[in-house]
Amino acid sequence: MKTTITTEGVDLAGRSRHWHDTIARTYFPLDLTFRRPEAFDGVITSWQLGQVSLSRLTSDSLLYRRLPRHFREPGPEEFLITIPARSEVRFRQGGKEIRANPGAFFIERSHEPYDFSHDDPADLWVMKISGDMLGGRIRAPDRFCSLEFDATNGASGFFTDMVHLIPARYDSMSEETRSTVGRQLADLLALAIQADDRVMQSGVSSVRAGHLMRIEGFVRRHLDDPDLGPDTVAAGCGISVRYLHEVLRDTNTTLGAWIRDMRLMAAQEDLANPGDRRSIGEIAWARGFPDQAQFSRAFRARFGMAPKEARGRG
Repeated sequence: MKTTITTEGVDLAGRSRHWHDTIARTYFPLDLTFRRPEAFDGVITSWQLGQVSLSRLTSDSLLYRRLPRHFREPGPEEFLITIPARSEVRFRQGGKEIRANPGAFFIERSHEPYDFSHDDPADLWVMKISGDMLGGRIRAPDRFCSLEFDATNGASGFFTDMVHLIPARYDSMSEETRSTVGRQLADLLALAIQADDRVMQSGVSSVRAGHLMRIEGFVRRHLDDPDLGPDTVAAGCGISVRYLHEVLRDTNTTLGAWIRDMRLMAAQEDLANPGDRRSIGEIAWARGFPDQAQFSRAFRARFGMAPKEARGRG
């Protein structure tokens, strides 16, 4: 579904409230401070791509704040990936501040306070993705909310190129194709983040970070193996089982718990995909759950619903 919301035609006295509501519906609730609330102009066009949304936002000068009260109520964690197309944007989260100009992108986390502002009229591309969907591709994605990524080269360039191409092709896509494109956009985002040298050095030594990246990649490629475990992963990555557990200790999780969660998130995406015609049992098997009853119990515990309820929710 494509939607466009604008301040055009809205009474000047009501524009700030209209834009507050528009931002909350499109992304999530934020506090907004307007330089000239009585003369504010803004437009948001959004394209839904299954479990991912893409939007283009143009507006006058504005300050957005995400405050603790905005996420006190239980709700899913989400991330926004912002790509400035015009003028500088300032972003501060987790005690760090970046100034992003066209040619860059950065990540905002919904479940931590932040400030986001631009003094000049802005033109922004924004991708919204759930924490589960991004976390199924990148371990602990919140680590990267203080980084500014190059949006012009390599994998990042492919990611931003795809963002710019989607609107022109959107109307000719079926719902099934849109959902597939959303997942591919998430894959490209993960590839762009992982290709950044700073990601390799984030939180652990560069040597351990390199091993951790190989472990993550190996696990994702072999989720369909029901016997995937420490011996298989260690052998596949050319390290000892003891060192495997030592590297994973830095992530505050066990290999078994991590594999199980990745399998469940992958299965949830499969079930939400309207183009996936496989039975629930076939999806469970393909994601490493040979026992469908065990899969159903684990799925309900993880997502609060039965697998059949998740069908077609993309």
